[in-house]
Amino acid sequence: MKTKVLLAVVALSYAPLGVAGNKAEYANKNVAEFVLEKLDVTSLPSTFRPKREKGKKTFADYGFTVQTVDENEAVIESAGGVRRLTIKGLDQKSSGIYVCVAEPGESGGPAKTQSVLVLKRNDPSALLKGRESFREFAACPVVGGSDSTSNSYGD
Repeated sequence: MKTKVLLAVVALSYAPLGVAGNKAEYANKNVAEFVLEKLDVTSLPSTFRPKREKGKKTFADYGFTVQTVDENEAVIESAGGVRRLTIKGLDQKSSGIYVCVAEPGESGGPAKTQSVLVLKRNDPSALLKGRESFREFAACPVVGGSDSTSNSYGD
């Protein structure tokens, strides 16, 4: 009897871990569109995020418009065309979505700034939070980027 009770307690103590693994679901299709809709841009490194404004969290809130979007890549532009970003899906795991975020160079030249970010969320209703990843991808070599001493967007 003691063994059955012990097994039941152990099983119940691990049940929340099994449920927790499913709580941060990500899109399987149209990853770029999913990221555009669900990304909290205030969590991005200062190199890529717009200047913070109260009550604004998503690209749409900040007035960015979609220029092109397909299954894994999107190009967005800020209001007035001052800023353009490319977001490309690289890999998706249960732990998050890896994307390449780049600020294209002038006239379609090489990227001014480019970095791999990992996007995560804690539950299906939460926005994705982004941070720079230590994981490297051949499709997204680090270009430019933020060193902790400079910040061109006033943050």
